[in-house]
Amino acid sequence: MAEFLMATGDAGMQEYFGEIAEVMVEEFGISRAEAVARVNEAFKDQEFAPYPDVICHELPEHWAFGLYYGDVPYWEESADRSSWTPRPAPPRDSESWTVAPDGE
Repeated sequence: MAEFLMATGDAGMQEYFGEIAEVMVEEFGISRAEAVARVNEAFKDQEFAPYPDVICHELPEHWAFGLYYGDVPYWEESADRSSWTPRPAPPRDSESWTVAPDGE
C-alpha cells in the first residue's frame, strides 16, 4: 500500500507530501504514522499535477501547521503556541492510517 492516498502526478509530489509529514514530526513530536494520516485525511480525495502542483506555492510548514492546528492565529516562528489546541488525529480505524504506528 502506498503511504499517501491522493492521486499525485509524480514522485516529486509524493516527496512534497512527505515533507509536510516530516515537519509535523519535527515541530509537534507526533509519530510519522499520525503525520501521514493527517495529510491523507486532508487530501485523500484530491488529484495533484506533477511537482510543482499549485499547492506547492506554500511551504510544507504552512500545510503542516494548518493540518495540525487548523486555523493558525500567528505565523511568527517565535509565536507562543501554549494556548493553541491541536486538531484531533483521524480515527485510528480510518483508511488514512497507511503507516503502522511504532510498536504495532
